[in-house]
Amino acid sequence: TFKMVLESIARIIKVQLPAYLKRLPLPETVGGFAKLTVSEWLRLLPLLGILALLGYLTIRPFLPKKKKQKDSLINLKIQKENPKVVNEIDIEDLKSTNACYCRCWRSKTFPVCDKSHIKHNELTGDNVGPLILKKKVL
Repeated sequence: TFKMVLESIARIIKVQLPAYLKRLPLPETVGGFAKLTVSEWLRLLPLLGILALLGYLTIRPFLPKKKKQKDSLINLKIQKENPKVVNEIDIEDLKSTNACYCRCWRSKTFPVCDKSHIKHNELTGDNVGPLILKKKVL
């Protein structure tokens, strides 16, 4: 069976492909393409499609890679030298009854929220908001 597959491939390459190419309406000049009829263009489409695919596959390694959207990172600049950023705050130290802490990492007053998450959410479609600590008033 493997031998039959190889023979079929060899027949396509040696016989059928040259016969197909001979039947194509390839003009001798670049200006000749403007004179082709619709049916002649339709006969050229498979060949043009294959050539376009081969051209794309050839240049694809040289195309610029898609960069990760920088805004998809949460923490862009705060304590980047640390493997993990942790802030510990004693609730007893709260001076007011409510305190808002940043969870979007965009706050200029990190770790306190300055409402930068509003702009972040508009730009990215995210839904992050602050952490709000409430101190019970006795």
